[in-house]
Amino acid sequence: MTTATILADNRVGGSRPKGLGAEWGFAAAVGEILFDTGQSGIAADNARKLDRGPFETIVLSHGHYDHTRGLPAFVDDAAEIYVHPAAFEPKYHGEESIGLPYTREWLDTHARIETHTEPVEVAPGITALGEIPREYPDSATGEIVADGERVDDPVRDDQSLAVETDDGISLVLGCCHAGLRNTIAHAEEVFDAPVRTVVGGTHLRSPDPAQIDAIVEWLDGRIDRIAPTHCTGHDAERRLEDAFGEDYVRVGVGTDIDLSR
Repeated sequence: MTTATILADNRVGGSRPKGLGAEWGFAAAVGEILFDTGQSGIAADNARKLDRGPFETIVLSHGHYDHTRGLPAFVDDAAEIYVHPAAFEPKYHGEESIGLPYTREWLDTHARIETHTEPVEVAPGITALGEIPREYPDSATGEIVADGERVDDPVRDDQSLAVETDDGISLVLGCCHAGLRNTIAHAEEVFDAPVRTVVGGTHLRSPDPAQIDAIVEWLDGRIDRIAPTHCTGHDAERRLEDAFGEDYVRVGVGTDIDLSR
């Protein structure tokens, strides 16, 4: 059985254990893998309270601060960090830096950096998907510098974790800037198996209800269960809950999800 435990999210999932903290960001323990680190030391504090870790393997979903700034609390235990090479590019929202706040050189002093764009197995039955092809519209955000000019950032570094189960795939998402439909379709192509469960940040934050509805309708009947976190807008949460009913799972910091189900 592979369990995902939410270590950082915008909300706490329950009242026990006492003292769990929330923040804008995401981190999860997926089996023995740490997927993202949140934006502060809260994820590490929560991991200790939840008796998860230490983690020898870290996978970063992309290079935004709210998924990576918590790295210092984890790197002393890490042996390897898997990340898309574009995660190290400077990233901006207006004049604000929103990128990974640590250099590759600094991380290299703590753990082996494994940059990849293709899917790579990071533990038995757990694969970091690498760069996601984009057939459908994505959820890109921010800017990068190309040829000396600011341009829209496609967030090429966005990746998710795929967990193999007996009857399909469970996906754990960081922010899913590559787009939920693109990520699911890519995972199904890589494994030639259906995606059954989706957990994590979906970046369904469009102000256009029609865009949200199109994605929810695409999901309905295609996957069995969804547990959105972090960057999923309130309107999308309501629409997903209406569509999935009892198969919509409310989660937050401290929630355990059996990905093998």
